[in-house]
Amino acid sequence: RRNGPGFSLRKREKRMAEFAIDRKHIGHKFQAFSATVEAGKIRLFCKAIGEENPIHLDEAAAKAAGYRTIVAPPTFITAVTNDDPNKGGLLKLIEVNIGYILHGEQHYEYYAPIYVGDKLTCQQKITDIYEKKGGALWFVVSEIDVTGEGGKLVAKARSITVVRNPTMQGK
Repeated sequence: RRNGPGFSLRKREKRMAEFAIDRKHIGHKFQAFSATVEAGKIRLFCKAIGEENPIHLDEAAAKAAGYRTIVAPPTFITAVTNDDPNKGGLLKLIEVNIGYILHGEQHYEYYAPIYVGDKLTCQQKITDIYEKKGGALWFVVSEIDVTGEGGKLVAKARSITVVRNPTMQGK
């Protein structure tokens, strides 16, 4: 019988087996890239998020507050990491169409202020891959170390990309 006990379970298991993100990618490091922090980019970022604190917009205000120059707002490192010339490398590596992904989480750790004029180097690596809901959702965890000149760690960004299993859609 096609619809007897266990039929739908076997069919679901077959669909799940057709799609999996290979855990061999855990530990994969992407090509590092560098970017210089620019006042204009900070200004645009502040406008986009509604940030009006003058330490992020005016050098005199930043210096009066004890900073050496304009300081980037906390989540600005997202804008820096978006400058990756190899953007989309994660999706290419795991062979997933952008239409099946969701942004799951984003976390930041800060070790030093980021200033206008800083040359930052970003190094992304995959730290974990796991699935939930019987393979319907896959989670790719990556971290980006952001270092300043001299290799000093200034920030760390951790993100989780959620991948919907295309063989499970509508099921």
